[in-house]
Amino acid sequence: MEMPSSEPSENIRVHESRSSEKNKDGSCGGELRPPATKAPPATRAPPAAAFQLQPPEESQHSTNQSQDRGKWESRLDFIFSCINYAVGLGNVWRFPYLCYENGGGAFLVPYFVCLVLTAVPSFLLEVALGQYVCRGGIGVWKLVPIFKGVGIASMVMVFFSNVYYIIVVAWIIFYLFASFTSELPWQGCGNHWNTDRCREPNATSPINSSFTTPVSEYWERRVLSISSGLDDVGSVRAELALYLLLAWALVFLVTWKGIHKSGKIIWCTALFPYVILLVLLVRGVTLPGAGTGLLFYVTPQWEKLLDPYVWIAAGTQVFYTFGIGFGSVIALGSYNKFNHDFFRDSMVLCVVNPMTSIVAGAVIFSVLGHLAHLTGRQVSDVFRSGPGLAFLAYPEVVAKMPASPVWSVLFFLMLLVVGIDSQFCTAEALIAGLIDVWPVLLRNRPVVTLVFCTIQFLLGLSMVTQGGIYLFQLVDTYAVSGMTLLFIVFFQDVAISWFYGFNKFASNVKEMIGRAPNWFFRAGWMVFVPFFCITIFTSSIIQYKPPVYAKTYIYPWWGEMIGWFLALVSMLMIPIYAVYYLITAKGPLLKVCQS
Repeated sequence: MEMPSSEPSENIRVHESRSSEKNKDGSCGGELRPPATKAPPATRAPPAAAFQLQPPEESQHSTNQSQDRGKWESRLDFIFSCINYAVGLGNVWRFPYLCYENGGGAFLVPYFVCLVLTAVPSFLLEVALGQYVCRGGIGVWKLVPIFKGVGIASMVMVFFSNVYYIIVVAWIIFYLFASFTSELPWQGCGNHWNTDRCREPNATSPINSSFTTPVSEYWERRVLSISSGLDDVGSVRAELALYLLLAWALVFLVTWKGIHKSGKIIWCTALFPYVILLVLLVRGVTLPGAGTGLLFYVTPQWEKLLDPYVWIAAGTQVFYTFGIGFGSVIALGSYNKFNHDFFRDSMVLCVVNPMTSIVAGAVIFSVLGHLAHLTGRQVSDVFRSGPGLAFLAYPEVVAKMPASPVWSVLFFLMLLVVGIDSQFCTAEALIAGLIDVWPVLLRNRPVVTLVFCTIQFLLGLSMVTQGGIYLFQLVDTYAVSGMTLLFIVFFQDVAISWFYGFNKFASNVKEMIGRAPNWFFRAGWMVFVPFFCITIFTSSIIQYKPPVYAKTYIYPWWGEMIGWFLALVSMLMIPIYAVYYLITAKGPLLKVCQS
């Protein structure tokens, strides 16, 4: 089943028959052109406006926009931008945690299976969409107008992501600046924020439930100044607010002209983390006890492969780590030249991304093995998940290393670059999506970028209050959760591969790069991706558990309601827009549905 109608309009026929002319003028796919020689015969009824790729009155805007929005200066700009976006904080702390939870080295089996069958096809689909139509996450849906809600849902989710993800960057900046000292502030218990329950862990006096560590008190009492719960918001943390402002200033400086104009900056920020990661890896594997941690990391528990939740975790992770469903990949692809071989360049990322996760896991587990060695505990006892790995476990082990401030600066500098890189691309996705809807904004892009950076900064202030961490976890659990993401990816994939049609999209790809996707991508787009998405989405609903912060704080019922509202705001955009489209489409409703 395809949309639009299986019988293309005259405009589409002209477009498909003039690819050589398109290649000369550099215009994008999906643009409506008038016939070159003569008008369609008068006896033939023109197609209903609802089934055109784009309303005629927008076509001039569209053509002008595709010429003015810019292109990458070189293919390396695109490659490094994709690396910046996809290689993020999740590679550093989420992937090692999933290996720890799901069978160690055995987790790599479902991870790579899901990566090859779902993430790679989905990533290439998004790049191809952006490159063919030369639009961001909303504009590409002129190919299948009834599914424009998918693009709107992506923009809503990326808006939430922009507001909350950069809070982590503000925390990183806090730790980075605090590391420029002769003695790290979380090394001991003699500071004004410490309590009488603070104890320094070591092999002779391990920490029990009656005591806390210097690093945990620094995190909760110095950085967060955490309140008692979601209903106790408290005041804005001035230092965190300042660092949040600094982070948004960096985002604005890189994106105000468009990320495609910041090529050399993107090169540096893409390569720099790998230099630090290599240094940390060499240092980590030479520490006493590192071997124990690495062995814990790679030792496979093959029986875990029979656990369906291990496969669910792997499937969710590959979508997360490639940033699929946010519209950012589409936006990055939209700056490619029409005949750019995106397949070749995208495969570079599909190799670099998982390799980065594996190396980052080796860095993390080597230092955790060293921490276990120093404190006389098991590796499983010192492991923390999520942000706790970056702000609790790693700082604790760094504090016990010679020249600890140096290693702390390197670690948090790497996290800063990795984190802010991803924010550049998600901010670009939002701005590009808005310009797609209102092309007139392109003339005032710096002002538009400043306005939206300011709005998102102001909303983010709610998460740098004393109770902000509770709201942060709500957004993380619901608004940008795997459940929400997979819902969007499912409809995105089905819309293109089934409604628009695999054969039609394959011909579009061939028009760009000279070869069509093979049977593997047909199977991926039409079978594997929808199957994985609906399976994992259903499993997420079945195994849903209310969020709990730090294993102690249970959210009130109204907190959960806020979370579900944030999740539904994006997901409901898809059916709501589809209903709106059917109601406002020209022509009989039955004909609209049949098409």
